[in-house]
Amino acid sequence: MSVEIKSANEIEGIRVSSRMAAETLLGVGEMLRAGITTDAINDFVHKDTIKRGAVPSPLNYKGFPKSVCTSVNDVVCHGIPGKEVIKNGDIINVDVTTFFGGFHGDTSATFYIGPPTKETRHVVETARRALDLGIAEVKDGARLGDIGAAIQTFVESEGCSVVRDFVGHGIGRRFHEPPQVKHYGKRGSGERLKTGMVFTIEPMVNLGGFEVEVESDDWTVRTVDGSLSAQFEHTIVVTKAGCEILTQRPTKLRGSENVAMLLL
Repeated sequence: MSVEIKSANEIEGIRVSSRMAAETLLGVGEMLRAGITTDAINDFVHKDTIKRGAVPSPLNYKGFPKSVCTSVNDVVCHGIPGKEVIKNGDIINVDVTTFFGGFHGDTSATFYIGPPTKETRHVVETARRALDLGIAEVKDGARLGDIGAAIQTFVESEGCSVVRDFVGHGIGRRFHEPPQVKHYGKRGSGERLKTGMVFTIEPMVNLGGFEVEVESDDWTVRTVDGSLSAQFEHTIVVTKAGCEILTQRPTKLRGSENVAMLLL
């Protein structure tokens, strides 16, 4: 399937759903604190999304049972909310995708619960910077490989690794569509970017090796070596001048008094 070039009307539709997802993620930052369950995060995201007249994209997507992904510490992605209690010293990635008006918008951030350790700060800061560097490569005429090369070079220079098994993706009327956006690779390789392409960039950065494994629930992905993993994600559209971050938040992410949040 070829990569769709979105029309102005389609981009506006994705912009609206992306803005909703960004605002829901802001709300997550406000309610996070040590002692709550990941199910409480799910309940907040579900209710906040419905209140906006939208639908949580993950709910029942290929059988996923919840409205948001919550990935704690060594969970790389697709963590299923449940009875797990988050505690001081944890990091948690919350991945929000909103479906509204026929379009999806997808964004995530990794939060610190309580004061970060040297290790948690290093992996989270590296993931945050990796996303910035990947976005900086996006412009009409660039290559998909330029994004991956920029991310991989930086992450490995920081002594971390980039997950290979899960990548960014095109998005629009479908939750996942072409192109695949690898967070590793060779500069000058891959499909050429064109104005109107819409996709996510969402580097998953591990403190240890890049190898991951999927648990028996067929969703939860963990690092094989048990090392910490962090991720940040934005939905972007390619423009002549570079790109527009469709999930750009109107204010910085903030947490409750017990949450030290890396502001992005």
